[in-house]
Amino acid sequence: MRPDTTPAEHIAEAERLIRTATRYPEDQEPLLLQAAAHLELADERDRASTLYDQLLSASPANPYLIKALQAANLWEYGHEPEARALISGIRAAAPKDPAPWEVIAEALETHDELEASHDCFTEAATLLITDEEPLTTATTALLTGRHRVRRLLGRPHDDWDMVADTRHIGPIPLDELHDPKRIWALGSDDPAELRAEIARLRAELGDRRAALSRPFPVAILHWPARELAELLTSYPTLAADYPSHEAHLLAVESSLRALAASGTTNLGIVTASVPSYEAFAASEKTSPASPSLLAEYATTLAARGKATPWPPTPTSPCWCTSGKPYSECHGAR
Repeated sequence: MRPDTTPAEHIAEAERLIRTATRYPEDQEPLLLQAAAHLELADERDRASTLYDQLLSASPANPYLIKALQAANLWEYGHEPEARALISGIRAAAPKDPAPWEVIAEALETHDELEASHDCFTEAATLLITDEEPLTTATTALLTGRHRVRRLLGRPHDDWDMVADTRHIGPIPLDELHDPKRIWALGSDDPAELRAEIARLRAELGDRRAALSRPFPVAILHWPARELAELLTSYPTLAADYPSHEAHLLAVESSLRALAASGTTNLGIVTASVPSYEAFAASEKTSPASPSLLAEYATTLAARGKATPWPPTPTSPCWCTSGKPYSECHGAR
């Protein structure tokens, strides 16, 4: 979402996404979440709230994230009691996903509820950062947010603040970015101070844009055994691409490893199904028997938020659905 986009353009994009969600009901959740974000940017917060309500009424895959976004949105247009109730409910439920925690903690921070925001970030870090699970981009973001709020509160550094400092890769140190005295520099008459503050703000904006961009992953298509058998029965011309299911699984893993070795980041796996593939082919007015369509199908699934990040952690179930830990399955080969 470009910062110079007009409200009318945001509304037009939201309406396009809503129409697309009608055509692809299996992808309704990520599409309507994007539409709601555009409506919020257009200051159509009541319409965004309606979309969140619609999603919550349909047994969504990420209910706590939707509730968190709903809470932040409600608070922005005068529904503070409802927002607080949603935030309390999320904290009581203690979801294992970092995203809703970050949304509600930042909502509290935005409305100067710094103690509550700090407690929220700390609860999330205590719940999600353990010796068994390595830090991820999402859990590191929780520590970065917590670091920022602790600086605003004037708290001394603790162990998690040190972790946030060491994980930060921007050109401006995290302590400097989160210095609450920086706001004073904006009123300075000293050109050198103003130039330094502009440099810091640019660095912070770059970090924020990188965090919000969430580029679509480079995704590899994975066919479960039953789906692959059905695909090859219906479209035997694709057999050259899939000599066997075992060979297909090995090809998925080897392709991802080769991409990672070449420096490609943000890799993922998308799980295919024959009905979904046939619907995609129909929407593209192309035959499902065309091998060239497979890569486009994988990219489209990834763009709709269907990709699972690769590689899994060593103790997580392998992406191939064997039920074995990744380190004892395709991660060991």
